[in-house]
Amino acid sequence: MFSACEKDDETFERTRLFSPVLTQEGLMSEENTIFVNLGDFKEAEYYTVEVSRDTFQTTDYTIESDTSFVQIDEELIGEELLWNTIYQIRAKAHADNPEYDSEIAELGNVRTQRFPTILNLPEKHDVIDTAARVSWETAGSPVTGVQVFAGEDENLEEEPLLDEFPVSQEDRDAGEVVIKGLDPDTEYQIAIYSEDELRGWAAYTTREGLPEGENVIDLRGEEDDPEILYNMLADGNYNEGSIILLKRGMTYEFPEGPTIEKSVEIRSGYDLIPEMATLEYTQKHKGFNIADVNVGSIVFNEVAIKGPYDGSFLFYLNSEGALGEVRYENCQIGPLRGGLRINEGAGTIDEITFNNTIVDSIESYNLVYMQGSDWTINDVHINNSSFSKIGSSFIRSSNSNDTRSVIIENSTFFEVAEAGNHILNWDNSDVNVTDGVILRNNIFGRGWNKAGEEDYGIKGYNNLPDTNFSVDNNWGTGDLELYSDDIPGFPSSVYDGDSHDLWVDPDNLDFNIRDGSFGGSRNAGDPQWRDEL
Repeated sequence: MFSACEKDDETFERTRLFSPVLTQEGLMSEENTIFVNLGDFKEAEYYTVEVSRDTFQTTDYTIESDTSFVQIDEELIGEELLWNTIYQIRAKAHADNPEYDSEIAELGNVRTQRFPTILNLPEKHDVIDTAARVSWETAGSPVTGVQVFAGEDENLEEEPLLDEFPVSQEDRDAGEVVIKGLDPDTEYQIAIYSEDELRGWAAYTTREGLPEGENVIDLRGEEDDPEILYNMLADGNYNEGSIILLKRGMTYEFPEGPTIEKSVEIRSGYDLIPEMATLEYTQKHKGFNIADVNVGSIVFNEVAIKGPYDGSFLFYLNSEGALGEVRYENCQIGPLRGGLRINEGAGTIDEITFNNTIVDSIESYNLVYMQGSDWTINDVHINNSSFSKIGSSFIRSSNSNDTRSVIIENSTFFEVAEAGNHILNWDNSDVNVTDGVILRNNIFGRGWNKAGEEDYGIKGYNNLPDTNFSVDNNWGTGDLELYSDDIPGFPSSVYDGDSHDLWVDPDNLDFNIRDGSFGGSRNAGDPQWRDEL
């Protein structure tokens, strides 16, 4: 006699639904309609889809759908989505019992397309403080008028702020018109029309007003004397804290390096042309210096600086004193023999800053070189900038004094540090960067072989025995070869391709991303080259 036991049916505790996921089609847009393609959950009764423009600090639309495909348009939400706008989408799946609803899934970003238009998007030089150049492709019906709306009137639903600007036949032939009478530091929507037909619109943000007051020296209306700026600086013919405005597109010549005794800012004024004012060293000389005094700050703002490749420096200190800050803001630098070089003397520079600046072709003396002297540089801060063809090391020191901090972030590097040299080279093993070196959100391409050979190998850092390195989200290209003295944790990630695979034309300073699959395209490198959604 045999007996058998029947196995009890297994039971499982019910759990909440999985969070929604996108199908292969994912998030898509067509004109100003968004399509959300969710995976279809058999157990889901319906889905809630939420839409935002500010990463859900606020929610623009909440949609309930009994299908996993959602088409977001005027018919569904009662109004048109904005054109050329990034929206964030998230979703939740609902069960027959709310206890088992899914968690909210953040599905990502999607941009609606640009309104079909002949209007050109404005370049930086198309907008100044009180005026904007509006240009278009001369196609179809002639453009007859331009209207200016408030910046927040993104669908052009309110009354225009100004009377309509008529477009002359000359303007139509040129395909552009200059709109004047705008307020500084203000966002506008500017639209073009062919009679009553809207032909397109775009956001324009005017620049902040230029500084005014007794300390502003405006050279834009002066005779085109190429040495007027040099003579003013060399003679000290300006007040402490002066701001000197230069004429865009003009070259200001420097036969010698001026010695600065007082704080000064040198900047291009505004004009609707792309060329900055240029400071050009016409002879081989050492560049800017300070007198044996304390100088609060020297600022170069939106100027180009260049000189003989084999015999000029950005700045050359060989004095006694102190300099609070030397700052390069929105500048284009190079070619030069060397960057900022401290040769001899004694003193302190509190901070050296490069921001929104492009530096190309520093022949042999580093971007910053703290040579054998008794000067101390407290802080070096490099941000939102691009560097190409920097000879020797990027930053070098042979001083006997510590540096307080080195911060290098949000920047792009190609052929920086000459083959066989260090990115950061401290000759003296007894000194450190006391608050540490920070490297974050950068992209580094290959090193620079000036002989044209294919050895691009460079080194990480030299000495700095007690210096802490903080490294985050730094990418290296496949041809970045660090063959010794590695910086701990650098690079954070490696792109599977070389410098020319990643960038459009790095040899000619075009660091726009060629490879759309690059993982750092939206959060690494100089922001001006980053991919937009």
